[in-house]
Amino acid sequence: MRAARRAVQGAVLALSVLLGLVFVVPGGQASAATYRVTMSGYAYSPATLTIPAGSTVTWTNQDTAPHDVKTTSGPAAVHSPMLNKGGSWSFTFTTPGTYAYYCTVHPNMTARIVVQAPAPATSAAAPTHDHSEAGASSARQSSGHHATVPTHTATTPSPARSTPSASPTPTTTTSPAPQTQVVASTTRPLDPLLVLTGIVAGVAVLCLLLVGSRAARSREEEA
Repeated sequence: MRAARRAVQGAVLALSVLLGLVFVVPGGQASAATYRVTMSGYAYSPATLTIPAGSTVTWTNQDTAPHDVKTTSGPAAVHSPMLNKGGSWSFTFTTPGTYAYYCTVHPNMTARIVVQAPAPATSAAAPTHDHSEAGASSARQSSGHHATVPTHTATTPSPARSTPSASPTPTTTTSPAPQTQVVASTTRPLDPLLVLTGIVAGVAVLCLLLVGSRAARSREEEA
């Protein structure tokens, strides 16, 4: 009976470890944002794409003709392999700037990518202390040790002046170019191998439980 119980406990412990691997190992960190550009109708869509630095852009060819991506200007040179219909290629932009590119097979296909630098962190302004009141109080305290001399001051009212308010200046806003953004999923799918391992471990535990229960029954009948 003790041996059967130990076998069952060991099987349950092994199953718990395997299930923990199945649900803990596949969890990953959130990946960076991914943007997509479509090659369709002998044109790049969108023609202008604005992204933050560190983002990944994926080009997908939906034309029957082959296309590629080659920069004509920008902080870094980019040149993709030739993509046939259904092919995709990705590149991560880490250096801010404007990248103009075209298709070497079809030079009329042009587009650009604007990579923006991350916004600098704003620090809080240091608090300022007003020493005028402290100076006045210290002056009043020091004057208490000396004789006070009455003084007469004439106050003349100053006429209030009204300053005309400045007229607000109109501001114009420009709408950004359309762009498409697809954010990658924050979790990866479960590994099929780990799932299969968990299933096999569960079946093994059930078999051990059945064997242990039968052995216990046979020993009780013999006793």
